[in-house]
Amino acid sequence: MQWKSIFVSILALLFVSVSVPARSQVAHSASEGRLPLTVGFGVSDYFLDWGNSRNMVGITAWADWRLQHMPWFLNGIGIEVEGHHIAYNRPTELVRMQQDSGLGGVNYQWRHYDRVQPYGKALAGFGSIDFPPFPKSNYSHDTRTILAMGAGADIHAWRRVSVRADYEYQFWRHIFGPNDLNPNGFTVGAVYDFGRRNY
Repeated sequence: MQWKSIFVSILALLFVSVSVPARSQVAHSASEGRLPLTVGFGVSDYFLDWGNSRNMVGITAWADWRLQHMPWFLNGIGIEVEGHHIAYNRPTELVRMQQDSGLGGVNYQWRHYDRVQPYGKALAGFGSIDFPPFPKSNYSHDTRTILAMGAGADIHAWRRVSVRADYEYQFWRHIFGPNDLNPNGFTVGAVYDFGRRNY
């Protein structure tokens, strides 16, 4: 008789433990039910941090994945991957200049408003730079591990398309001996949010 009551208790516990996750998953899927992915590209205007106030133009691509099933205080956190190619509108006095970077990290987007959704991000990755050769040297290219911090906002434009305004500040440590390089700039572009409700 004792084994029968233990067996019934274990069986009841098993049914409860199976049904609770299924119930919460169905409720979450009913409310979300969309791919938590945003992709896009934009045009960047970056201060090179090379010489006197030199700026160049480039292109940037983003892909953001929002993490789901998170505690309420982490709702809005996600993973971001982005790439920059700053190579256009080169100043005439620079015979060679290009800055490329591939970064990934975490972002947090405040998605409580439908029209404007601000965000912040912290990223790390690799940076590649081509520059005028140093005197008496062929040294004109370098690659570094870099860090970046940034913030911006997605402004809803039409259906699942938003305009993204982004600012990013990069840290290229000890690029030439003890000197750091801090390229930074603004990017304006368009993003497509697969998770946005299509009104």
